[in-house]
Amino acid sequence: MSFEFTLHARDGRARAGEIRTPRGNIRTPAFMPVGTAGTVKAMLPESVRATGADIVLGNTYHLMLRPGAERIARLGGLHRFMNWQGPILTDSGGFQVMSLAALRKLSEEGVRFASHIDGARHLLSPETSMEIQRLLGSDIVMAFDECTPFPADHATARRSMELSMRWAQRSRDAFGDRQGHALFGIQQGSVYRDLRAQSAEKLTEIGFDGYAVGGLAVGEGQEAMFEVLDYAPEMLPADRPRYLMGVGKPDDIIGAVARGIDMMDCVLPTRSGRTGQAWTRRGAVNLRNARHRDDPRPLDEACTCPACRGYSRAYLHHTIRAGEIIGAMLLTWHNLHYYQQLMAGLREAITAGQLNTFRQEFERQRAGGDIEPL
Repeated sequence: MSFEFTLHARDGRARAGEIRTPRGNIRTPAFMPVGTAGTVKAMLPESVRATGADIVLGNTYHLMLRPGAERIARLGGLHRFMNWQGPILTDSGGFQVMSLAALRKLSEEGVRFASHIDGARHLLSPETSMEIQRLLGSDIVMAFDECTPFPADHATARRSMELSMRWAQRSRDAFGDRQGHALFGIQQGSVYRDLRAQSAEKLTEIGFDGYAVGGLAVGEGQEAMFEVLDYAPEMLPADRPRYLMGVGKPDDIIGAVARGIDMMDCVLPTRSGRTGQAWTRRGAVNLRNARHRDDPRPLDEACTCPACRGYSRAYLHHTIRAGEIIGAMLLTWHNLHYYQQLMAGLREAITAGQLNTFRQEFERQRAGGDIEPL
């Protein structure tokens, strides 16, 4: 079976569809839980699937350093290694090595860097990134790119984008023809429309199975991000999935979907779960707050996740304040469940032509705030 993308419905620029892979189908718009090092933190794989997730994300940089791509390949590949049988997308590692700052050296060849774990020196290039992702067995492979820092002036953004486009061609050449596996190119250009257009033109010329909008959610703020998304996705081929990397908060997701994005990922729901923050239809709730300590009510009475079905706010507050592992587990499960319910609601609304109504209801519930304490 090959990699296929089908659009089922549109509502304005928003799209609902399905990506078919040999390891299962991905309903779009899709949110991908982040399993950076081969695990979605505080969750069992079957728990992640129970939230409604069709696909998870892994990371080339972290997995190449520990436990090593060759070791994972010898043990049957990343799917078997982490006991996740659905599709896996792997980030190329470009963002992580760019964030190392003083520990890296960028050249046309690639990026030479020192491991944040043991200081060992490594080279990550388009070719090595493709090889590592092949060893991992990724269903969706990301081209190696430079994530342009923000802010960047036009000349800096242009040089960065042009380097990423040269790396995109090398990634395409190194990836080759792998039946059932897909390679996504990454559009760069910072907040400059002309650079985004040049990047999209070059990526389309090279030819990819899907296209990501990269270089956003790096500090530019929601308003600037949406300004770019008002035009950037439409520059990419309409018959391929469009992936916005590293986004985001629920209102970021809704705004991105309304602008034509099909796939997203973010560490926010899992990281928030480990730090006592829950995302709900009424907004974010800090379970560390003392006002929850005597509250017998569920976190969200309309939610069907295990945290809301079986535990009170008082218990969640207690476990988070006491540093008990179950607190992080329950809140992470709740957050991922909420995000997947949000995506299901978006798919249903787009299919019914009711996205504006969905957005208005989302904003109405958020405006009401969290439930009042007892």
